[in-house]
Formats: sequence, structure tokens, C-alpha cells
Amino acid sequence: MAVNLNRKTFEEMITKGKGVSLVDFWAPWCGPCRQQVPIVDALADEISKKAFVGKVNVEEESILSKMFDIISIPTLIVFKNGQPVERMSGLHTKPQLEEAIQRHL
Repeated sequence: MAVNLNRKTFEEMITKGKGVSLVDFWAPWCGPCRQQVPIVDALADEISKKAFVGKVNVEEESILSKMFDIISIPTLIVFKNGQPVERMSGLHTKPQLEEAIQRHL
């Protein structure tokens, strides 16, 4: 299951982190976001040894959403060694997300 991130844990796990991470920026009222959640959670369980997967509720963490210019949701960002390297907006399949992560491992 993907880890819920707040500003503090985001800094610890992503910004200062090493390796590859996928972060899903979402909101509970967003239909496509609700469809994306089980996909992201399943992916997190499968790739936990290769990459970290987290999610940020943009309603609760507006500073993070502003920091990464989140305009539409869901937005998924792949980070490598704390830096954003790929950005995807809209609903994505598990194979699409796996491919994005693999490109940066």
C-alpha cells in the first residue's frame, strides 16, 4: 500500500531520499483519483524493494501541491534521488506506472 505523505514525511522520504519514488497527488472527491488509488496501492506492494510509492492529499497538503505546480489531479511524479524526473497527469494503468518507474531505476 502506498504511504500517505505530509510535508514532513515528504521531505524525509522523497526530497532527502535516495533511489526512485512515485508520488500520487490526489483528492478524495476526485473520481479519477479514486480509480487511481487501488492501482497505486497494488503497485506499491509489488515494487516495494525497487522503489518507494507515496501519495499526497492535495486538500490537506496545499503547500506540497503548490511546490510541484499541481494543477490537475491525479498527477503522478517520479522522483530520482529527490528530484522530479517524470510527470504524468490523469488516470494511468499499472503497466504505464511500472514503465515510468523502470525508466529511472
